[in-house]
Amino acid sequence: MEYIVFDLEFNQGFDKTLNKTVSNERCPFEIIQIGAIKLDSHFNVLDTFNAYIKPDIYKDIHPFIGKMTGISNSDVKDAYNFTQVFKDFKKFISSKDSVLCVWGTGDLKELYRNINYYNLPSKNLPKLYINIQQYASLYFNNPAGKSIGLQNAISMLNLDQDKSYHDALNDAYYTAQVFMRIKNPDIVPDVYIYTSVTPSSVKRNTKKQVDYDKLFNEFRKILKRDLTKEEKKIINLAYKMGKTNQFLIDNFDYKKK
Repeated sequence: MEYIVFDLEFNQGFDKTLNKTVSNERCPFEIIQIGAIKLDSHFNVLDTFNAYIKPDIYKDIHPFIGKMTGISNSDVKDAYNFTQVFKDFKKFISSKDSVLCVWGTGDLKELYRNINYYNLPSKNLPKLYINIQQYASLYFNNPAGKSIGLQNAISMLNLDQDKSYHDALNDAYYTAQVFMRIKNPDIVPDVYIYTSVTPSSVKRNTKKQVDYDKLFNEFRKILKRDLTKEEKKIINLAYKMGKTNQFLIDNFDYKKK
């Protein structure tokens, strides 16, 4: 198993006349940098990935984005477009069996949203992911619903902070450092299922949720006993993996001649 710890930096539109942020609803956050660290199952660093992306939706770097990230128009003007960088990123990942690791699921959502915007295929991306921020919040006993920030986690672990934040590769490095320190058997991959964001002009349907009590109860009836915590995790994971349809095969009905 390999872990792909990645981070993204985004750009947004800015209307200089109105002095305010403007957005394309189909892709309000355009990716302008992808940074990643590849780890093996023993958390050894195997490789790194870092690429700026030439913006196509919002041609100029938003003033706030430039101030926060340090990314300027000159940094991205000669960079490859998203289509090429995404192709290179998939080569870097190299395996569908890898696990994507992120600091919050926002980067996963925006990655898929950018992929969809450019009508690129995503079926070869790994489906499994780990939200390091979620487990770090549990590790530091953060109140329910309050996630710890990356810089705070690094500080509380007394790790060196010799790299600037809000750089995709540096933030991926810091996320990997946290992952290495808090790793434990309870940290298991989940399945990421992207749900496309509906523009505000289109009526939204009510989102359906899984009734896990009923699901687990069915297994209790089958096994005629209570389920362990580990069994519930496996059932939950199997259910979500099944919904991705990645294990379906063609079933041909050949007629005898």
